[in-house]
Amino acid sequence: MSLRDNGSEVTEFVLLGFVGSRGLQLGLLALFLLAYMLTITENVVIVAVIRTSPLLHKPMYLFLSHLSFLEAWYISVTVPKMLFSLAVPECRHISFAGCMAQLYFFLALACTECVLLSVMAYDRYVAICSPLRYPTIMRPGFCSLLAASSWLSGFSVSMGKVFFISRLGYCGPNTMNHFFCDVSPLLNLACSDMSVAELVDFLLALLILLGPLALTMSSYAAILGAVLRIPSASGRQKAFSTCASHLAVVAIFYSASLFIYARPRALYAFEYNKLVSVVYTVLTPLVNPIIYCLRNQEVKGALRRLAQRAGQALRASS
Repeated sequence: MSLRDNGSEVTEFVLLGFVGSRGLQLGLLALFLLAYMLTITENVVIVAVIRTSPLLHKPMYLFLSHLSFLEAWYISVTVPKMLFSLAVPECRHISFAGCMAQLYFFLALACTECVLLSVMAYDRYVAICSPLRYPTIMRPGFCSLLAASSWLSGFSVSMGKVFFISRLGYCGPNTMNHFFCDVSPLLNLACSDMSVAELVDFLLALLILLGPLALTMSSYAAILGAVLRIPSASGRQKAFSTCASHLAVVAIFYSASLFIYARPRALYAFEYNKLVSVVYTVLTPLVNPIIYCLRNQEVKGALRRLAQRAGQALRASS
């Protein structure tokens, strides 16, 4: 595998995005713009509600506020460029440096979400398996440390992967069959010997994804054992209901991520990657706040109180 020491010969890439008629592209523009605006609004509202509601100043909601803050940035890394390309098809170019920056922040936020989801699983494990020790273990300082560690680990791990990809040789063509700079399309465009590059990328993806996933699954295995030991059916249902939302988010996130990043190159399909990418870059940040809020009475109650206060403030000002 040859690596570039003096930079890449390719100075920019062309993102094909979603090809089709102009009418189709305008329809996708309207659809993705609506999804983007809803996602930003949902996640900002959740962060504001948790921060301004004393009843939600608990570890679970602290991590949820970090997740919502993360996903507002996560969708902003890829979707605005995609929207601009759909609106102005002539402007599908992205510089090499811009492509690497987009890839870095995308991977950094995705890795952070992996770790943050495992931290949230650990929080549920302590709450169900050691309820009497929960206030002692999940102290505010420790929770803040876990949240900060999620961000630090995600942004640190992705740096090595992006550095490795940026040092590959790119000598043309520079047309990328994707709507943002992702690992697989970039590896397909590299003109280096890709046997080692693909193996390293595959192993790194397994390490990044499977480490937090193993911690999440072990937490839920212990939770399942504790729930099954509860004598009453209503008690088991109540205990499991506190984990259902998080389990749904984990299932959606890891299903798409493992499909894209943790499978051998021989199993890659042509257009499926782009469709699955829409799931975890657009749909997942959109539905996660809905999953959490629709099943959580405390969050819904805080939302109602915040809406009432906002309505009273508007009436008072008028």
